[in-house]
Amino acid sequence: MNGPPQPPLSGGVAGPAALGPLLELVLTALAVGAEQRSGPIPAGPPDRLAEQFAGVLRHGRDEPDPDALLRLTVHLAQGSADPADPACAAHLHCPPLAVAVAADLAVAALNPSQDSWDQAPAATVFETELLAELAELVGFPAGRAAGVVTTGGTESNLLGLMLARDAVLGGGVELDGLPAGVRPVIVASRAAHFSVQRAAALLGLGERAVLAVPVDRELRMDPRALADTLAGAVRAGRTPIAVVATAGTTDTGAVDPLHRAADLAARHGARLHVDAAYGGGALLSRRLAPLLDGIARADSVSLDFHKLGWQPAAAGVFLTARAENYASLARHAAYLNPADDEQAGYPSLLGRSLRTTRRPDGFKLAVTLRTLGRDGLGRLVEACHDLARATAAAVRAEPSLELHCEPILTTVVFRYRPAGGDPVTADRVNAELRRALLREGRAVVGRTELPGEGPGRVRLKLTLLNPHSTAADTARILSDIVRAGRESETSDGASGIGR
Repeated sequence: MNGPPQPPLSGGVAGPAALGPLLELVLTALAVGAEQRSGPIPAGPPDRLAEQFAGVLRHGRDEPDPDALLRLTVHLAQGSADPADPACAAHLHCPPLAVAVAADLAVAALNPSQDSWDQAPAATVFETELLAELAELVGFPAGRAAGVVTTGGTESNLLGLMLARDAVLGGGVELDGLPAGVRPVIVASRAAHFSVQRAAALLGLGERAVLAVPVDRELRMDPRALADTLAGAVRAGRTPIAVVATAGTTDTGAVDPLHRAADLAARHGARLHVDAAYGGGALLSRRLAPLLDGIARADSVSLDFHKLGWQPAAAGVFLTARAENYASLARHAAYLNPADDEQAGYPSLLGRSLRTTRRPDGFKLAVTLRTLGRDGLGRLVEACHDLARATAAAVRAEPSLELHCEPILTTVVFRYRPAGGDPVTADRVNAELRRALLREGRAVVGRTELPGEGPGRVRLKLTLLNPHSTAADTARILSDIVRAGRESETSDGASGIGR
């Protein structure tokens, strides 16, 4: 029976020809949308923007729209925060390299899934080789490490803590069947990523099983406090299963004392997991790699190349120093990786991941590494580090701004100082000036709060991940911050923190 023609597919011999004109539409739409946005983020309050974009999606939803790809992509680009704009500098949200995006397009078109060899023969090999290369970068023993490409640090941290739990308590253990008095705990700094608490909850330990270690002004874990926390846990009848050391805290980029953490974890029979989701990018730079001295002593490591790696999300990596650490995650499903297939030489990555269906997110990173090399990517890391140092110098030179600490990686933490020095006013003004810049579409500036209690802890943050940005670009952001701070400082209470 004849009917309307079927829409074309992206794969097969005919797929590229079908994609060609559609890609031209998308590229046109991206250019038009960026021009309409004309800045790092669309201007306007969030409620108005929400109604605008909701109206775009509702338009014509009851009838097929052959122009939907062009129309909606224009609005997506117009309504995006664009990390390629130098004034978009709030988060660990990088502008991806064009070569990485092109490689990701190939993955999207072919749609392999890495839960079985017969869905992704080449991608299975590529990921295995890529992970061996990254394990070497970390310093893990050649031929012994194993890992998987993940959705990011949250998944990698969960995986690392799961394997630590199973190694220390025994794989397959039921928590309610533990011997009396065994109360597992995880030790991490107060500046550790919140995914550590989430992982503890998901693993059945509860968020209160995470013991927080004090940090210094740079948000670096205090090694003496780490020793005291571990010793205190043991005296209280608790069993440390993991020490989580952060290599690149989200706010300051601080690196915890990795050698001391490794010594103390080993002393207490705990595993060391290093969350290097941010700071792992420093390993690409021969100049900055020494910041992570000691990472090779970890039992497991999280890396994110959609931060300091310029990959489209997701491009996380989990590595463990010894493949046998994966024992508790091993699974055989007859429809995916039957044992006789593996014995016949068909490898499976199913037992490496918490997911089943899994796209080859490592392919774009493999292409990037082959295209630019470690040194090429390292130069991008160093460009961002140099920019952070130049920006910190500009903050120090501006009397209205106060630098929190010297940059370690690529973040600059500071605040606007209103007249009078009242901490409550300082918090209000810094919070409001950031929102004012968002409403104007002028700049996307980060906000954080220092550990502690009471007012005076709000800080602004520039997360500099654009290697094309210059000191002149960040100087303009700082000028806008000072202008917005003065306007907020002199406005009446109606424009305060709740606005």
